[in-house]
Amino acid sequence: MRVLQRVVLPADRDLDVLKLYVEGRGGRGETAAAGPGQREVRVAGRRSAAVAAGGRASFCTYFNAFPASYWRRWSVVERVRLRMRVRGDAIVIVYRSTGKGFVQRVTQLEVDSDTAVDRELDLPLDPFIDGGWYWFDIAAGDREVVLEHAEWCTDTDRAQGSTSIGITTFNRPAYCVGQLLAMGEASEVLDVVDEIFVIDQGTKRVEDQPEFAEAAEALGGRLRLIDQGNIGGSGGFSRAMTETLDAGRSDYVLLLDDDVVVEPEGILRAVAFADLARTPTIVGGHMMDIFNRSVLHVFGESVARYRWWMTPAPHTFLGHDLAAHPLRETPWLHRRVDVDYNAWWMCLIPVDVIRKVGLSLPFFIKWDDIEYGVRAREAGFPTVSLPGAAVWHVPWHSKDDTLDWQAYYTERNRLITALMYSPYPRGGNMLKESMFIATKHALAMQYSTVELMLMAAEDVLGGPEGLHGAMTTKMAELRALRGGFPDARAEPDLDEFPEVKRRNPPKKGREPSAPEGRKAMIRTALAGAVRQLRPVDAFSREHPEVTVPHVDQTWWLLSRYDSALVSSADGTKAAWYQRDPKRFRTLVRRNMALHARLAREWPELSRRYREAIPELASTDRWRETFEAARREQP
Repeated sequence: MRVLQRVVLPADRDLDVLKLYVEGRGGRGETAAAGPGQREVRVAGRRSAAVAAGGRASFCTYFNAFPASYWRRWSVVERVRLRMRVRGDAIVIVYRSTGKGFVQRVTQLEVDSDTAVDRELDLPLDPFIDGGWYWFDIAAGDREVVLEHAEWCTDTDRAQGSTSIGITTFNRPAYCVGQLLAMGEASEVLDVVDEIFVIDQGTKRVEDQPEFAEAAEALGGRLRLIDQGNIGGSGGFSRAMTETLDAGRSDYVLLLDDDVVVEPEGILRAVAFADLARTPTIVGGHMMDIFNRSVLHVFGESVARYRWWMTPAPHTFLGHDLAAHPLRETPWLHRRVDVDYNAWWMCLIPVDVIRKVGLSLPFFIKWDDIEYGVRAREAGFPTVSLPGAAVWHVPWHSKDDTLDWQAYYTERNRLITALMYSPYPRGGNMLKESMFIATKHALAMQYSTVELMLMAAEDVLGGPEGLHGAMTTKMAELRALRGGFPDARAEPDLDEFPEVKRRNPPKKGREPSAPEGRKAMIRTALAGAVRQLRPVDAFSREHPEVTVPHVDQTWWLLSRYDSALVSSADGTKAAWYQRDPKRFRTLVRRNMALHARLAREWPELSRRYREAIPELASTDRWRETFEAARREQP
């Protein structure tokens, strides 16, 4: 029998994540103790849980319910077997759900034994086309019940595959070593891992961390540290893909961000799913919030084709707290979610897919994972974001990479992928939206962001030939460009800036409010544009007029001021925005001209970029870039 998914409990017994693994009172939100001073459910080990006499535990949880609809749709599996070892006075109740989120009782098993007994139950996957899960609850009678272990498995003739792991890191050595230590403690995971490539592109070396030697020893010779100059996430992950191909040992390469905390069991589940997939399939993990660890931040992602923008997959929601609203009580989690791509915080890619479609495009960062998923799908290789496989990662609301140097890569790579894959003439609404976004940044005095976006458009118009060469040179250009803009110069303390003062108070004491409706939005934008062209009050150059928290830094608010102190998304610093009529006028003109040119040249650019994909993604071309990065490494 091939194990598809084992029931696991939190390795560190972290109470913040316990409800992702097991719940008391059958998952209905009750946490009362079964008796004085007694917890209803107790973690007895990594795979073992104890249920107090009279208590009830449910494994209808993110990590322990079985996502039957995904196996039904994408794998060759037709039946699964629930296998468990239990002791005590117990009733085990098996449930299933439908794609609409309705719960149905399947059957129950009874155990009354002071020694451990094995129980098995075969279950069909037929009724799960649209969605649904299997899970079980345990109700204890007069004595404590101990679940020693349980797993979902199936009969198969397919061999077990193995994977290499690629971790790209840049100046996060402590995070990276912590990840390696966690893997070293998961011996079952290491059974399917051939090599772990750490692509260290930073100046703070992973190998200099105090616990590095311990981590390397625990990994039993699987760790290979590769130093190369910084060529971004796409460069690091393409290096891991190349090393995996060259070694010729693995069926897959698992890409992991350096700053995630991974549930190791998810690696085994991803490999099992890929092994039994109907066709070579990219298998991705979900993203949990590393700061609020019961929150499922992303359940699946798609590309909105007409806008050509990343978006939550249909029928999913960002930031769902599974402790407050568990799986059983959340109907949308029971509908199978199909995706266009999976971000590379955790993504298992079959070697067969890499051989067919190539490596990442030389994007440095941003949109490389999206483009790869879309390209693979065009070649007939789907992506599945697999429930029960996940990492904890910094949520998007704790950073804003649309304003800093990363804005260049977001804009450039969004444009390039639209040129390559958009099904609409001239990218649908994408160019208009891009122009409006740049205009809003200009109204908000975020001139460095606009300049980066326009540089991106100019580089796209230059064609695909310079993409690989820019991998080792563009970052220096971006730093130099941003250095000339006040909105890009941030300080960690507000006292570093002059005192906030306004020459004139708000009119009639009324603070600005958000425009409501399309007409009000247009009026506000036009008024803001006219105001941007007026002379600047000299007093605003001596004192910021207001402080604006990051949550409030909208274009319609900032366009009303001559200067403002604006805080960053992570709350660690602030910048002094200053209105500049001459710069605003120049940026708006360039913005309109560049987007008009993109529209005119779209058909020819689309042809050039599509034809360039095989060469851009080839191992031979990437080896040249790796060599350039090695030469330029300090």
